[in-house]
Amino acid sequence: MALVRWDPFREMVSLRNAMDRLLEESFVRPLRGWPERMGGGLAISVDMYETDDDVVISAELPGLKPEDVDISITGNTLTLKGEFQTEKEGERGNVHFQERRYGEFQRSVPLPSGVNTEDAEAELEDGVLKVMLPKAKEAKPKQIAIKAKS
Repeated sequence: MALVRWDPFREMVSLRNAMDRLLEESFVRPLRGWPERMGGGLAISVDMYETDDDVVISAELPGLKPEDVDISITGNTLTLKGEFQTEKEGERGNVHFQERRYGEFQRSVPLPSGVNTEDAEAELEDGVLKVMLPKAKEAKPKQIAIKAKS
């Protein structure tokens, strides 16, 4: 049995490598394997923004048609459901690698107060779904004129 000289720097390097891997998995690529790892479906990217008259939810749904997407509102939650279909086996030939994901998705978004869900409209153009929810009259800002007194 040979004696090995203890080198504290060798242990620090392995600790640093472990910390680098941990930070890379947590911050550089945090969504790799998620939400599949969490037991959910595919993740879709969603933006929500507000105009003077509407609250708009915008979602990336490349390759889907309007009939492939189900939009529902329950209480103050908007839910998008659908499925990305895979191509037929015979159409593809030998697949070398596959980065696009296929399967069902469901995404729920909490809505802000003061939206009129009864008059919601949706449109799908170039793979981007936009759901427009008009603001309720009470939620729109009201301008008050200031009178000058002499």
